[in-house]
Amino acid sequence: MLDPVIDFVSQIFYQIGRGIGIVIAWILWPFVTIRRWYKRQKWLIRGPLLIIFLTLVVSYGYFIYNTQRWVGFDPEYAENYKFEDRKIAPGDLIGGEGSKTCVPSAIVEVTADLVDFNVNQNEWMPSKLLTKLGLFGLSWKRTPFLDNKAAFQLGINRAVRRTAVELVDKIARVRGTSQIDQNLQDARSDIHYDEDAWYVGSGGLQQPAPRKFRSAIKNFRKFNERMVRCEATMDARADNLLEFIDRIVGDIGSTSDLLRARMEYSDAGWFDTRADDRFWFAYGQLYAYNGIVRATHSDFGAVFSERALQRTWEKTKEQLRSALNVQPLIISNGSESAFIMPSHLATIGVYLHGVRANLVEIRDVLKR
Repeated sequence: MLDPVIDFVSQIFYQIGRGIGIVIAWILWPFVTIRRWYKRQKWLIRGPLLIIFLTLVVSYGYFIYNTQRWVGFDPEYAENYKFEDRKIAPGDLIGGEGSKTCVPSAIVEVTADLVDFNVNQNEWMPSKLLTKLGLFGLSWKRTPFLDNKAAFQLGINRAVRRTAVELVDKIARVRGTSQIDQNLQDARSDIHYDEDAWYVGSGGLQQPAPRKFRSAIKNFRKFNERMVRCEATMDARADNLLEFIDRIVGDIGSTSDLLRARMEYSDAGWFDTRADDRFWFAYGQLYAYNGIVRATHSDFGAVFSERALQRTWEKTKEQLRSALNVQPLIISNGSESAFIMPSHLATIGVYLHGVRANLVEIRDVLKR
C-alpha cells in the first residue's frame, strides 16, 4: 500500500543526489583534466609547474592565516594605560622645581601604540601583494571574511591620521605662533603615506607602507622622549581641545554617512559582501578613538575639570567601550526591522551616533 509513496520519495532523493553529483563533477572536471595533462608531461615541465603551484598554495595560505590572526586585539586596551592615575598635565615637571623630568603626552603615546599594533604586532594587510591581486582576480572586497582585518586596520589608521594632523597644527604648538615640531611633522607625513603602497608602484620602486608607518612610530616616540626631557611642549588649552573634539566629531560623522549609504544601497543581509568591510572600518575607527579620546581626557584633564564635563565624559567613555562589544561572526546588512538577517551596520551606526552626540555635547560646552 505504501510502496508507491516510498518509491516516489526514493526517486526524489535519487534525483537530488544525482544533481549534486553532476554539480560536483562539473566543479572537479577542470582539476581532473589538468591532473591528467600534468601526469603526461616530462619533469622538465612538471617541476617548474609544481614549484609555482606550491608557491601559490603557501603564499595564499600564509595570507589567509594573517587575515584571521589578530594579534594584540583587546577592546579593554585603554584600561592598561591607567589614565585615571595621571594627575599632572603633559609638559609639567615631575617632582616640582629642580626636577629635569616632565610628563609626556598620553595622546602621542596611544597614537604611537596604535600604529605599532597595526604594523608591528600584525601584518599590515592593505599593502600586501595578494591583497592587491585578490583571489585569482576576484577582489577580496567581494569576499565575506578575508578583507575584515584590512578594513579594521584602515579604520584605526583613519583616526591616527586625524590625530596626527591636530597634534602638528594645534595641540603641540603654543598659540599657533611657535614653530611646528619637526618630529610630529615627520610623523604626520609618514602616517599619510599611501596605505596600499607595496615595493613596486606605478612610478617604479618605492617604500612599502609599513616601513613609512614604522618611521611614524619612531617620530611619535621621539617627541615624547623630548617631552620627558622637557625639550618639547604641549598646549592643553580649551580652544585646542575644542578644535580636536570638533575634528573627531566630523570624522565619525563621515563614517556614519558611509554606513548609511551602504544600508540604502543594499539590504541583502548575510549576502552583502561589502557590508563587512564597512562594519570593520567603523569598528576600527571606534577602537582607535576609544584610546585616543581617553588619552585626550588625561592630557586635558584640567580643562575637563574647569568646565564641569565629568558627567558627559563618563557617558562618552561608556558609549565608546560598549560599541566595541559588537563583534558579530558574520556581518549582515538586512533591513533594520529584519529578524533573521538583522542590520549590523545599523547597530554599529547607533553607537557611532551615540559617541558623536556625546562629543558634540562636550564641544558645545567648550564653546560657551
